[in-house]
Amino acid sequence: MKTAIVALLAAAFVPAIALAETPTADIAQRTELYAIPSMTLSDGDFLTGKDGKPVTVGGQFRIAQGTGKLPVVVLMHGSGGIGPNIDVWSRLFNAMGVSAFAIDGFTGRGLVSTSADQAKLGRLNFILDTYGALAILARHPRVDPERIVLMGFSRGGQAALYASLARFHKTWNKSGASFAAYIPFYPDCSTSYIDDTEVGSTPIRIFHGIADDYNPVASCKPFVARLKSAGRDVELTEYADAQHGFDTPLGAPKVVAKGSQTVRACTIKEGPAGVLMNTASGAPFAYTDACVQLDPHVGRNAAATAAAQAAVGDFVRTLFKLK
Repeated sequence: MKTAIVALLAAAFVPAIALAETPTADIAQRTELYAIPSMTLSDGDFLTGKDGKPVTVGGQFRIAQGTGKLPVVVLMHGSGGIGPNIDVWSRLFNAMGVSAFAIDGFTGRGLVSTSADQAKLGRLNFILDTYGALAILARHPRVDPERIVLMGFSRGGQAALYASLARFHKTWNKSGASFAAYIPFYPDCSTSYIDDTEVGSTPIRIFHGIADDYNPVASCKPFVARLKSAGRDVELTEYADAQHGFDTPLGAPKVVAKGSQTVRACTIKEGPAGVLMNTASGAPFAYTDACVQLDPHVGRNAAATAAAQAAVGDFVRTLFKLK
């Protein structure tokens, strides 16, 4: 009987011992949830500086272990909402001593996904959300306002790329702060905007898959070339065999995103009065245009993910002067 009791007591302590031995560097010291004031508006209204409908979007702030004012990476999701890659990146940054702020740009707008109908939400709305998050973080007592980076994925990557434009900052960024760098993952670069090479000296680091047929990397190369010609600090890193969303930890290496819309065959340019024009037709762009195609591919790629994590980690450590 005594032996059985001892055995039961020993078994009861196993979970506690296992928990104590689990690495904890990537666990947030504190998690806070925020309501972010933003707006929902058309791309045309965004481009002309016209206010839209007030909306509140959400933010999850995972404060890294440490003391004092810490650096932060703001994470902006894609057309499918907050996916598992957001959690992975948040933990990776926390393990580095960097806090992570994940924005949910959909729930407050009554959306779950825009993948099959991108017209549900103007592509530039997420830029407003990122500026709203910046306003919250810039005055947070645990944040160094000089060390806040914006990172986004797909639709969110497009937002992270074009949030760098000085013109958009002047019109919409009321935070009094600026992002220290921009890290877009597999963004769509098929749209060109007026004065879109005016991005200042802030670093832009783009990560893309060569096999991506959702937002092909080819659409980004002309923009990157124009930025470089203008003397901007921009780099494009490409990964072989990497599909769209290659940094997701779940799912198959390659699957059809059934019904998802892609503008891979479109070339879009901002015209007068903030109208986005389909350059092939000469008419205002719409998601009913012939160039809008369906069923691109998505999929994880462990090798590309590991390489991207290492590259982003090195960049952030250098930028933030971390050990």
